[in-house]
Amino acid sequence: MSDVISNTDTSDRLVVAVPSKGRLQENALEFFSRAGCAIRQSGSSREYTGRLAGVANADVAFLSASEIAGALGAGRVHLGITGEDLLAEKLSEPEKLVHIIKPLGFGHADVVVAVPQSWIDVRTMADFDDVAIAFHARRGERVRIATKYLRLTRTFFAEHGLADYRIVESAGATEGAPAGGTAEAIVDITSTGATLAANNLKILDDGVILRSEANLVASRGAQWGPNARAAASHLLEMIEGVSRARGVLEVRFLHDVSDAGLLEDLEHRFNARVPFPYDEDGARVALIMHVPEPALHDVVAHLYAAGKEAVTVTEPRYIFQRGNPLMSALEGKLG
Repeated sequence: MSDVISNTDTSDRLVVAVPSKGRLQENALEFFSRAGCAIRQSGSSREYTGRLAGVANADVAFLSASEIAGALGAGRVHLGITGEDLLAEKLSEPEKLVHIIKPLGFGHADVVVAVPQSWIDVRTMADFDDVAIAFHARRGERVRIATKYLRLTRTFFAEHGLADYRIVESAGATEGAPAGGTAEAIVDITSTGATLAANNLKILDDGVILRSEANLVASRGAQWGPNARAAASHLLEMIEGVSRARGVLEVRFLHDVSDAGLLEDLEHRFNARVPFPYDEDGARVALIMHVPEPALHDVVAHLYAAGKEAVTVTEPRYIFQRGNPLMSALEGKLG
């Protein structure tokens, strides 16, 4: 794995970092497979390198999600899947070091401030501040906050004017710190809040530090040679093609070319569009229309009302259009 990364400069191969385990890895593998660029691991399942099927000059490195954020910031990989929480925590100025290409719709989680349920009157950060001041005055010690998110915690607490606390860096299950007596409160990541509730913790009403999800992220500091750029362009075009197709259905029907008003009405009412030009000199054409899936029934009903006898519906896997907006945006960041 480290060899793949260290050889990037000389080999001019695109390196894509993917989470090495857990649900994030499963989702990432599914994401690339859906885009037609399935990841093939090199050798056994314990290998930490792989390839993207069909993409020339591209390697995959399996890293932990936190390692991916650091590797992107340091320019050791070109692309990676990681969350905004880790980018914000691991990188001092993420906007200068990385470019978020696309949110991926999985890995949703929030970084939150949570306190014991027994703190009945503590619901906001201002309440927490009052408790922290009183705690310090009574015990001569600062309230302890267990967390792995040191940078995010310090920044968020400073924004709320809180200073009477100290951070206890968490090395294990953060949510167990208050019950274990090693901290009074925590800053941690949660997707459903169930684990916090199981540990008798509650999230402060204004205690959501960051809402995060998995993103496809590019390093602005990596060595982007021509082969790496070409591989990235290939990959991003496939990703954009499958993204355009998501939630869209192809509706086909026999259309009288003279009835232009029907197509305008469908577009206005249901955002249903004809993606291809057709022969306007002909009398009738088998027309393809792209329809948002929630509007399908209404579109079909509208077509029946317009006298159509038969409508067929298929689900496109990709919708490609000239141009590569994801790559163009990335090129703009790389200079």
